[in-house]
Amino acid sequence: MIFLFAFLVGGAICAIGQLIMDISQLSAGHIMVMLVVAGAILGGLGLYEPLIRFAGAGATVPITSFGNALVQGALAEANRHGLIGILTGIFEITSAGMSAAIIFAFLAALVAKPKG
Repeated sequence: MIFLFAFLVGGAICAIGQLIMDISQLSAGHIMVMLVVAGAILGGLGLYEPLIRFAGAGATVPITSFGNALVQGALAEANRHGLIGILTGIFEITSAGMSAAIIFAFLAALVAKPKG
């Protein structure tokens, strides 16, 4: 059943993004930011963790999970270190993902030889 729930929730998140893209004149970057902010708001309100427990990878793979990770890292470090923990927590939690994205994008650019 977890596979079905992951498929439905992940598909719903992607469908929402696609609907926004089709209906509005917003660029893909604007929609991506909207989804990250939505994940951050849901994470800050404590609503994203139950979604992760329900849908597993269906909730952790989409871009909304990045917003949730930012908020969770900031809150955890803010409890430990106060105001400065908000800034350090954001980078501590997400640094591995951001580093991997940069490295793999660089490697893909070497292989694909982009023209831009």
